Amino acid sequence: MNITVAQLKSNLSEILRKAAAGEEIAITKHGKPYVKVGPDKPGFGSLPRIGAFKGEFWMADDFDELGPEWDEYTKPDPATERRRSDADDAA
Repeated sequence: MNITVAQLKSNLSEILRKAAAGEEIAITKHGKPYVKVGPDKPGFGSLPRIGAFKGEFWMADDFDELGPEWDEYTKPDPATERRRSDADDAA
């Protein structure tokens, strides 16, 4: 079923009854799709419980340690250092 926003305003109770009964209703605004209203889905709106995923994930004890690759990655580039030194001398 397609209706306009104005029709929704005029018939809100009826539209909600139809949606609750399982009908999906497309609402248009200025002739373009705007929103859909339909029946509630199982679990919709319920928030997960705190701790619901306890024991489902594993993280290594050393997850935050930087390995030797990091030292190599962060080593200064001699060409870049030379340009910085030249710029400092010119200033």
